[in-house]
Amino acid sequence: MSEGRILDDRLDGLSRVALAALVDAIPQLAWIADASGERYWYNRRWYEYTGTDFEQMRGWGWRKVHHPEHVDRVVAKMKASFKTGTPWEDTFPLRSKDGTYRWFLAQALPFRDAGGEIIRWCGTNTDITERREIESALRDTEEELNLLASIVHSSDDIIVSKTLDGIISSWNEGAERVFGYMAAEAIGQPITIVIPESRHAEEREILSKVRRGERIEHFETIRQRKDGTQIVVSLTISPIKNKAGVIIGASKIARDITEQKRIQERISVLAREAEHRSKNVLANVSAMVNLSRADSVDELKQSVQGRIQALANVHSLFAASRWTGAELTLILKQEMAPYSFGVNDRVRTNGPQVLLEPDLAQAIAIVVHELVTNASKYGALSTSHGCIDVTWSDSDRKLQLVWAESNGPKVEAPSHTGFGSKIIQVMAVERKGAVTFDWRPEGMVCRISFPL
Repeated sequence: MSEGRILDDRLDGLSRVALAALVDAIPQLAWIADASGERYWYNRRWYEYTGTDFEQMRGWGWRKVHHPEHVDRVVAKMKASFKTGTPWEDTFPLRSKDGTYRWFLAQALPFRDAGGEIIRWCGTNTDITERREIESALRDTEEELNLLASIVHSSDDIIVSKTLDGIISSWNEGAERVFGYMAAEAIGQPITIVIPESRHAEEREILSKVRRGERIEHFETIRQRKDGTQIVVSLTISPIKNKAGVIIGASKIARDITEQKRIQERISVLAREAEHRSKNVLANVSAMVNLSRADSVDELKQSVQGRIQALANVHSLFAASRWTGAELTLILKQEMAPYSFGVNDRVRTNGPQVLLEPDLAQAIAIVVHELVTNASKYGALSTSHGCIDVTWSDSDRKLQLVWAESNGPKVEAPSHTGFGSKIIQVMAVERKGAVTFDWRPEGMVCRISFPL
């Protein structure tokens, strides 16, 4: 089952765990598919309900738990949706691990990259068995409605009935709990007491459809509690008929999906963040590999490994800060760990505390790595008495960093730009920064600025 929890090889460890934990916590059966519709991840609730594992379900294996009478229709509708890129919704029964079937409302949304191309589909299956049973019973005779009254009254869902003039005629415990009005307060009042003023026209349209005998299913909208707070609800509204078949009112079943929406939005945000972070990392690695040169394969391998390790080091700082960023002093300390580090040692630092957002922190880590590598080969760190002073400021929404070497070998300006210098320049230019090198005889000075 653990193999099925790999969302994407490009996601960092923290994002995988956060996403998996978040989706495992919801009561719905959730899944993720690639752009073609082949599923490659399910949440814990899916496995608990179906009694399956990932190897049985991967790809299109989920069809095994669909009812034979519905599976062909569902697959055709799903494939058509995946082809057009439109959100998908359907209802069907799924087999549980004990062999029984329950009805589910399935909803799927596409996630696109910056270019608008679909990269994956995410979906949830919500158990609506009880809701379907209630809706079916409400369409039956008045006698059956009386038999179901106790179920309706105690349901977790909001179940309300109203006249064709929009006056509330019944109000169950679910409505009391969600909206804050007791039944005695609500019955006899217009349904608009729970509808924001800006959506009153919406209610008029609903009543018009009910009078025409139309049924409204899974309509998502905003409603308002007694204390004024607003919630997101999913509504199903059906006409109520008397024994003569005349429409006399409407039944409304609603579910508070505010938290579900919040979770879906959080999943979307995390997915976009993970995508953005992985692209940044890959872009930095690609730039480093493309700019790296060496006289031998082993030397090239060593230089690339060192630069990738610099990225890995700063990523450990991101994990500690839950991806808020990395503090500049810690980045310097990581890269200069093999040397004396402190105010009175070979490497001296002076500057305010600056928390760098992840993309800039990665660039700074690479820049410092190149400066340290150069200093250890040719500069102040190549001798036992050389020193480096690193100072910085963050005024005017700019990070100004000065790297000054002293007491090392005599410095001469290079005849051509080295690969390390090229990488530093690329890191600065790509982030709208600037870099200058001053090859003083007593030691090289590098000045770098980045916008914050």
